[in-house]
Amino acid sequence: MRLLQKTLTLLLLAALLHCAAAQNRDRAQSIAAALNAGDYAEALELLRPALQASPGDARLWAMQGAAQAALGEKSQALASYRSALKIAPDNLPALQGAAQIEFDAANPDAIPLLERLLKLRPQDEIGQGMLAVLEYQQGNCPAAVDHFEKTGSLFDSKPDALHAIATCFVRLHRPDQAVPLLERVLGQSPGDEHERRLLASLQLMAHQPQDALATLAPLLSTGQSPGALELASAAYEDAHQTEKAVDALRQAIVLDPDQVQLYVDFAALASAHQSFEVGMNVVDDGIELHPNAAPLYFARGVLHVQLAQYDSAQSDFETAYRLDPNQSLSTAALGLADVQQNHLDRALATVEERLARKPNDPILLYLQADILLRQGAEPGTPDFEKAMHSAQRAVSLGPGLGPAHAVLAKLYLQAGSYPRAVAESKRALEIDPTDQSSVYHLIQALKKSGETSQIPELLQRLAQLRQAADVKEREQYRFRLVDGSNSAP
Repeated sequence: MRLLQKTLTLLLLAALLHCAAAQNRDRAQSIAAALNAGDYAEALELLRPALQASPGDARLWAMQGAAQAALGEKSQALASYRSALKIAPDNLPALQGAAQIEFDAANPDAIPLLERLLKLRPQDEIGQGMLAVLEYQQGNCPAAVDHFEKTGSLFDSKPDALHAIATCFVRLHRPDQAVPLLERVLGQSPGDEHERRLLASLQLMAHQPQDALATLAPLLSTGQSPGALELASAAYEDAHQTEKAVDALRQAIVLDPDQVQLYVDFAALASAHQSFEVGMNVVDDGIELHPNAAPLYFARGVLHVQLAQYDSAQSDFETAYRLDPNQSLSTAALGLADVQQNHLDRALATVEERLARKPNDPILLYLQADILLRQGAEPGTPDFEKAMHSAQRAVSLGPGLGPAHAVLAKLYLQAGSYPRAVAESKRALEIDPTDQSSVYHLIQALKKSGETSQIPELLQRLAQLRQAADVKEREQYRFRLVDGSNSAP
């Protein structure tokens, strides 16, 4: 992207110098000549008395800005351009020069300058390209894509820019329009394995499995890329070539047995084709290698459910939740970064500080209860009682706050209040039927209460939710692969 910026700088400076010379032939031919000759220090010497004589001449201020910018005096140049724009808001050289300096600094202040410039010159592909980059940097993908589509071939040889706009198309759920962009990138670096996998991921998102397989063909021919084989398995399955999908995934596992997701993918593939025992055998191999990997126990639990082996399924789900007790993403969804990063003491201090100012905020009360639970508060301790009190107040003040009901259910479960745990879990599921942790807590509470008739149905529900979550996680992985493939331009 720096190469693009340098190109834009040179092109804009050339346009600026040409315009400045044309506009000032009548009174500043010597200044324009110095600028055109690259004698910027001489131009500044000539401009000093000219500006003293005509301080209201926007053209002279713009010429001074051009000379200062060429000498690397960016802040002085920007001040000169802004002086010109105060006098003549549509002065083209000043708009171009100021926008270029702000663009080089990745400053969003360049956006209104470029928008004004494009009102004067709507066909300016360089200005459209600069706006596309700036809008991408600001996270405004709709605007970035709109400007990109007006740049013609400006970005064709700029991989960073093509990656950025491809990412925007994916964020806008238009992966089919991102595919041609990464095809251009791969065309420039055909031997880059990472680029091939990126393009194949996009083609899978766009439901183009045969194109994805064609993209991966050079990697598949060597048989040594687990990542390519994993993508190929998904492509084969999407193309209804299940036997090849299974073979590719088996080969990937052989090459990279430490990659837990490969076993989970195999379990999902086996489940989709009613090959539960085959899937079980592969997941068992994964658990033998990775006995503390919660996703593997979830995957095996799903297979047990489909085989109606409910006791085994429940045992696997219990193990999975013991290994990874933070299955509910409700706290992360509420955006408390310290909780997401497991800085629980700091998170609790933050929440309690906010509660001192807003003691009746149900979300803060819920967060306090949740963090205390995550810290391991045990029944009978002051922290546990505080968590219980906070959760009860949270559901009282915010009865529609599903995560608060889920936390309260877990507290009741730990305290041995099983009927209350059942009631709160059911309330949480009324609010969010997809909350896996609440289904799990409901199963636990019913089991403790001796009410086991509903458990097989709930285990089937949990298995379905887990399968849906796995599909979503795979989609998110492909998105992250594309979204994280480029540095910010």
